[in-house]
Amino acid sequence: MPKLPANELGELRRSAAVATFGPGAIIDFRAGDATISAVAAGLEEWDSSFPPAGMLNEQAIREERLQKKLGVKGFRLPPVRDPTRESDAARALPAVRFPQWLQCPSCDRVGREDLWGEEPGRAGRICQECTRKAPGKRNVFVIPVRFVLACESGHLDEFPWHWWVGHREDCKNRKFLHLKSEQAGLAGLILTCPECKASHSMDGIFAADTWKKFSVCRGRRPWLACPDEQCQHHPRAVQRGASNLYFPVIESALSIPPWSDRLQEALGVYWEPIVNTFPEDRTKQIEFLAHGPLAAVLAELGMTPAQLAAEVERRVGQQEKINVSNLRLEEYRQFTGGTHVHGLDREFEIRPQTVPPVLKPWFSRLVKATRLREVRAMTGFTRIQPPGDGATNIARLSVADNLGWLPAIEVRGEGIFLEMDAGRLAAWEMLPSVIARAAHINGHWIEEWRLRNAGTSMPPRSITPRSLLIHTFAHALMRQLTLECGYSSTALRERLYVADENEPMAGVLVYTATTDDDGTLGGLQRQGDPQRIERTVIAAIQAQMWCSSDPLCIEDMLAPGDGLSLAACHSCVLAPETSCEEFNRFLDRAMLVGTPKTPEAGFFRGIAESEGS
Repeated sequence: MPKLPANELGELRRSAAVATFGPGAIIDFRAGDATISAVAAGLEEWDSSFPPAGMLNEQAIREERLQKKLGVKGFRLPPVRDPTRESDAARALPAVRFPQWLQCPSCDRVGREDLWGEEPGRAGRICQECTRKAPGKRNVFVIPVRFVLACESGHLDEFPWHWWVGHREDCKNRKFLHLKSEQAGLAGLILTCPECKASHSMDGIFAADTWKKFSVCRGRRPWLACPDEQCQHHPRAVQRGASNLYFPVIESALSIPPWSDRLQEALGVYWEPIVNTFPEDRTKQIEFLAHGPLAAVLAELGMTPAQLAAEVERRVGQQEKINVSNLRLEEYRQFTGGTHVHGLDREFEIRPQTVPPVLKPWFSRLVKATRLREVRAMTGFTRIQPPGDGATNIARLSVADNLGWLPAIEVRGEGIFLEMDAGRLAAWEMLPSVIARAAHINGHWIEEWRLRNAGTSMPPRSITPRSLLIHTFAHALMRQLTLECGYSSTALRERLYVADENEPMAGVLVYTATTDDDGTLGGLQRQGDPQRIERTVIAAIQAQMWCSSDPLCIEDMLAPGDGLSLAACHSCVLAPETSCEEFNRFLDRAMLVGTPKTPEAGFFRGIAESEGS
């Protein structure tokens, strides 16, 4: 690996730059012997650091249905240097140091960045006093402090160290403080002023009531080059590496016909100019371009200029028919259409299978997805609380309201689609025990929603028995597939198709979700063969009959405090959050197999008992 320039902090995987470490996320780097904490800069820096800007960039991608829903012209992949270009060697996405308060691990002093010594041309900072005392005057690097402030609107600020220590009135010290651990826990972590001797433990730092005494959030957005904004929330103290400090808001769509073929990919940057031309002039423009940059493209597509113009015209007409209210409804129709899809639609190929007789009472359709493409676009992020449907506290990725594009990644893989029997499902949904369990979770969902939205509205959806069943079954199926196919638990992902007001849906797609080649060579879709899926589904349901945490788990005694799940724990149905669409909420194992008191609540109780479990 080549040595990084002095001012470079490190590298990220492309997929991480649109999820875990997107704009606004705090990232820890190791630069030599120094630890650097920085927040990834906004989208304007993508344009300035890796020109050309916008959709003229060669690392741009498109997905028509998702573009229309999000109101953009396309998407940009996280930029990657081209090793064949010397000009790319100096390119890098910037990050802003955060937090700017640093601590010396030797003398326990904490202070702002400007109070420490610098290494010329490097991002690390050193403690001058400890360096002078060190053998051979070896540099003693300071490290980022552990605590920062954040609010539910996505703002990020420095922890108010001088406010927390509580200086005496006559103390003028606004420089170094001491933060020393005298015993275990936050109560033993003591912040002290060396001048006035005021001290305060860090106990209670994470309590929400603590910060009601503090002023309201200052609206700081260090990842954007713009002034602070007004905010009415009270900030909260969080650890710099806490999991609730950054929740990306992701919108995704599968590439389905007619958007899944190679036409737009082949046209690249010429797609927009052609589409924006008047229809009557489109053929002439394509004929003109056919003598230059489009000659190779037309040869690759095997089209004449007139044929290409006709196909573009058809695409424009299809764009107007895209239903942006529910992108999954069109995907569901593709999976349940009952026909093979292949050929030029090289990003979407499905093969319907015969449902095994043993599973026929519970499932109406089985489909092997031998080829899939998913585009995941990041529209913003939240802090403190994960995003919910219709969430309003979504932080922006750029200074401008709309740059015309959003960051995204594309994932190619394979999967298995299962649709549940509508008649059996409708009868099961009417059982009193089933309704009661779903109503319990839905009540907590409404309560949480109103708490987060100041009690002004109802959630945009209800948590129904159907949604709980399909979601929990998806987790059970993924767990079993990891055992039978050898996939890592993070290599699979669920895509839920639940009831729509106009056209009821009841299906689940389990597919390979990583951006590397784990599980993209046919291993997953092979499990969609009727004989194999029969064994897999039976084993998945039987595994849910008993949890190592029972009877506590099945009696809902391990349910999370927010009440958004019931019989669900890490020993039975919880999955990695990268695999789950709902952040491991809205799960109930009893919907699959029932409980000792209400066995009829289990939709698959017959499967579980048929093999003598």
